[in-house]
Amino acid sequence: MVLFIIIGMALATIIPRIIPVFIVNKLMFKEWVNNWLRAIPYAALGALIFPGILSVIDGKPHIGILGGIVAVILAYVGLNVVIVVVGAIATVFLLTM
Repeated sequence: MVLFIIIGMALATIIPRIIPVFIVNKLMFKEWVNNWLRAIPYAALGALIFPGILSVIDGKPHIGILGGIVAVILAYVGLNVVIVVVGAIATVFLLTM
């Protein structure tokens, strides 16, 4: 019985992941839809990161905001994402010392 439950759960998760692979290549969207879809990762990333920036240190949200500003500046310059993350972490670390 447990084996059937595991197989059922596997199918329930893999089918919604595989179907778009075959459908997306055949769909042609209007340009405004493509622009909107391209913005989703940035919006989701911002929604996930921003609360963490404000709660980096209890009672000192300005430290997280400064770390976020450093990250934005480094990313705008065009540096590698690893360097951007390390720069933001280093900023927060130095400000909390």
